[in-house]
Amino acid sequence: MSTHHSGIGMTSQRTRTRMVERLRDMGIADEAVLAAMNFIPRHIFVEEVLASRAYDDVSLPINFGQTISSPFIVARMTELLRAGSDLGKVLEIGSGCGYQTAILARLAREVYSVERIGPLVTRARARLRGLRLPNIYLKHADGLLGLSEAAPFDAIMLTAATTHIPSSLLEQLAIGGRLVFPKGSQEQHLCMLEKSSQGYTETTLGEVRFVPMVPGVQKG
Repeated sequence: MSTHHSGIGMTSQRTRTRMVERLRDMGIADEAVLAAMNFIPRHIFVEEVLASRAYDDVSLPINFGQTISSPFIVARMTELLRAGSDLGKVLEIGSGCGYQTAILARLAREVYSVERIGPLVTRARARLRGLRLPNIYLKHADGLLGLSEAAPFDAIMLTAATTHIPSSLLEQLAIGGRLVFPKGSQEQHLCMLEKSSQGYTETTLGEVRFVPMVPGVQKG
């Protein structure tokens, strides 16, 4: 069965351009982020039966109780992480389907992405390989431990909600770096943590809804 959807109706470039225009209207101002969203085909990261909804501003299921975040949340978190300047080395906790990973890869020098669910890693790797993005390093591991062998990171993004950031991740964030994550359990807010030589500054932003961060590794 073919998984190639390009050019059909809701998955055309025109649909992607409309999504970007909507994101701009919703307040996304970073043109580099908008260009990345315009370049990466979102529909290849969702199940084929959901391809027609790929560019709607909704989160969609991707199996194993996980979701692909809405385009606005992806753009907003990326915009916060970039803060108007080029990204160097980025760590993403929770590769999921690989869409956020691909967006980051268009904007960063290197993207290290960790996913705890084995089959999601396999699928994300196949999709990302098709896009020929050479600066992505995917690993099947417990994201809460980070990736100490590649640290320090200029920026870290968590794509699942947690009530606190583990010390392992804080240690792997470079001085001057920023960490964007959904914070909370029942009630969640988007948070940005900035690290300086004096310590950490945390900014709380709008309300969000993410699946919870889970420790450990799942093979199947």
